[in-house]
Amino acid sequence: MSEAGNTEHASISRFREEMDRLGATGKVVVLPDSVHTAALAAQALGCEVGAIANSLLFDADGAPVLILTSGAHRVDTGKVAAELGVQRLRRANPEFVREHTGQVIGGVSPIAHPAPVPTYIDPWLRRHPVVWAAAGHPAAVFSTNYDELVRLTAARELEVA
Repeated sequence: MSEAGNTEHASISRFREEMDRLGATGKVVVLPDSVHTAALAAQALGCEVGAIANSLLFDADGAPVLILTSGAHRVDTGKVAAELGVQRLRRANPEFVREHTGQVIGGVSPIAHPAPVPTYIDPWLRRHPVVWAAAGHPAAVFSTNYDELVRLTAARELEVA
């Protein structure tokens, strides 16, 4: 693990700027490129998989919805669609993700999007004093806590599993 250097990827730099603007208190860590799952990220960070906050963009009847879920959970799309009052909730394709977040799948952060995206958070994340989420790039994560993550994103709690 290393903290950013002089050759930081532009998406991580944009994330850091937004993090600073919002007054976030955590640190950004760049992980090895081989860390592509919540389980591998947890192993690299030395935390439980449940402390990894996956930022998953969904297509809700054509509109973007961001769900921040514990790495220990899978989103029940039928349940969440019913809660949100949409006909269909499906994982967004790469083009939809880039259009609405400015980031790529695997690196979608909870913040630093071109425009606000309605965001929901899995209350399970509250169980962890430190939560790790993507920092705008598939190899970058940042530390935060549940309350700060809610503040940064204006997320509403939603049981997703």
